[in-house]
Amino acid sequence: MNDLRQQVIEAHGGLDRFRRFTTLTAKLHQFGILWELKGKPDVLTRANVRVNLRTEEVSHWPFHPTENRSRFTPEKVTIERPDGTVVESLTNPRASFADFQMETHWSDPQLAYFAGYTMWTYLTSPFILAQPGVVLEEIAPWSEAGQTWRRLRVTFPASVATHSTAQTFYVDADGLIRRHDYEVEIQGNNAAARYLMDPVTIDGITLASKFRVYPRAADNTPLPEPLIVGVDITDYHFE
Repeated sequence: MNDLRQQVIEAHGGLDRFRRFTTLTAKLHQFGILWELKGKPDVLTRANVRVNLRTEEVSHWPFHPTENRSRFTPEKVTIERPDGTVVESLTNPRASFADFQMETHWSDPQLAYFAGYTMWTYLTSPFILAQPGVVLEEIAPWSEAGQTWRRLRVTFPASVATHSTAQTFYVDADGLIRRHDYEVEIQGNNAAARYLMDPVTIDGITLASKFRVYPRAADNTPLPEPLIVGVDITDYHFE
């Protein structure tokens, strides 16, 4: 299991190289049925994201149709004007999703919470697997699309805000993550499969430039529709 974790981390650029950087910024084009279901069809369709690589902090901007930006941490989310004035805030944000389902609408701070932890998980993987408190287990391999992928079952500590405590990463023969499964706890535990596509390498770190998220059936196969979330990412920049 540790060998597989090491293989995955090295295939994406290595932990030593990743730890040279403190932030990652990028431009996002986001689409799929989720945003309409949540009552936020255009808010983050085209947005910028800034991820702190050392601690779980993320900002998205602009919150269309304003120029406002979010500041996300697991404990608190704020929506701020460009001058830093706080427009909305939400403390203990995860608790605000109690009893939410797939169709339940979100406020802007709730959207910022979801988008924040999502992009932090996505853009720090697989390096997040080396964090203290993360427990890994290699489980049976999975065959799909003519390939066999090894799988890492990951249990995250309570200190990490993410989709679900337990998640599964699928790894191809080159050590790259091809698929990522989870349950979205804040919207009724719906099961999802995220596909990582079109990898690019920036400053020696390999990241997917496209994500596609589909419902996951009880037999662990992805449903071909609907597309829950699609994300195209450009202009990655490490600092």
